[in-house]
Amino acid sequence: MKKKQTIVVIGGGFAGINLVKKLDEKRFDIILIDKNNHHQFQPLFYQVATSQIEPSSISFPLRHIFRNKKNVRIRLTEILTVDIPNNKITTSIGDFGYDYLVLAMGCKTNFFGNNEISKHALTLKTTYDAISIRNHILQTFEDIISAKESEKERLLNMVIVGAGPTGVELAGAFAEIKKNILPKDYPKIDFSQLKIILIEGSKDTLNTMSESAKRASRQYLQKMGIEILTETMVTNFDGETLQLNNGNTIKTKTCIWTAGIKANSIQGLPEKCFSTGNRIKVDRINKVPESDNIFAIGDMALMETSKYPKGHPQLANVAINQAKNLAINLKKIKQGKAPVFYEYNDLGTMATIGRNKAIVDLPFVKFKGFFAWTIWMFLHLMLILSVRNKLIIFINWAWAYITKNTALRLILKENK
Repeated sequence: MKKKQTIVVIGGGFAGINLVKKLDEKRFDIILIDKNNHHQFQPLFYQVATSQIEPSSISFPLRHIFRNKKNVRIRLTEILTVDIPNNKITTSIGDFGYDYLVLAMGCKTNFFGNNEISKHALTLKTTYDAISIRNHILQTFEDIISAKESEKERLLNMVIVGAGPTGVELAGAFAEIKKNILPKDYPKIDFSQLKIILIEGSKDTLNTMSESAKRASRQYLQKMGIEILTETMVTNFDGETLQLNNGNTIKTKTCIWTAGIKANSIQGLPEKCFSTGNRIKVDRINKVPESDNIFAIGDMALMETSKYPKGHPQLANVAINQAKNLAINLKKIKQGKAPVFYEYNDLGTMATIGRNKAIVDLPFVKFKGFFAWTIWMFLHLMLILSVRNKLIIFINWAWAYITKNTALRLILKENK
């Protein structure tokens, strides 16, 4: 057996962990690098933010995931630059050499250059973000009790910017909390004055889904009492007042920004490697142009095909399958065999808007309501990594469904 080659994988998201799982242990040594020590299950961040499940239910320590893989080393650090000529990367804890480098760093929130909004808006891209939103929302309700009348409007207006799946799911969850939970926890507050405002720049909610999904999502949200502002852009937010492009303003202390994403930055690659949204251009085997041993997979990779001339959608399913395909190809490359081109098979998209309310778009059928909601729950449970966590989440969901309540409303803040 020839000497093992070293593969450095940057990022422990869906793409990174699935690649490491599938790589041939006999042929490769792997260094997995991430800023966090855990894999984060992003599709359920909104449930942590709305006190429906605990952060530990959707966070999986990387060392535990790969505890039985002797060829995997994990380093907790942040990548600084790629040194292409010398086949090494520089991180905050030192340099690492590689035979192959795989970039799977995912995306971050895109504020489209507005630094003022980025200072004051809440985001939902990490487990920590989800906990921060939970803390902020619960503290806001505590503040309402003793607030002056002149301040209550700002506290009672909750604004979500971006009506994609994350924004819609957050709005629906907050609407259900407003109806079923908050009046019991805070009987002295008039929650009829609490406004949940969903702002979207395009003309529809769930704008990337089918026409029937767009109509159904709007109907569900409006029936739940959510105020929807479409074809409206946020131009500024200073922590107290939200400014809109139509000249209107909204007094609020809560602005949750889910309006866009861009790929995480990396230094050292040629400028021509980057495209729209800071994504890295790749060929059909996810190889970065003008490189023989650097690959990008998942949300940060932009692969142009005849079916997807603007790149694949930034979905977990794409990331997982690109990772599996790359694992096969790295083995084929070492064997001197022809690699397999990646082709995305669209299995559909879905979004949930609350209890018994979801929308499923499959290539061959589209449906909504209770059945769609059960399908959404089942598929998300199947993606959860451990049996223990699947069971915990299922019990939490079942309990919340029966009682219309949870007991997870904890404010966890650092003592200063």
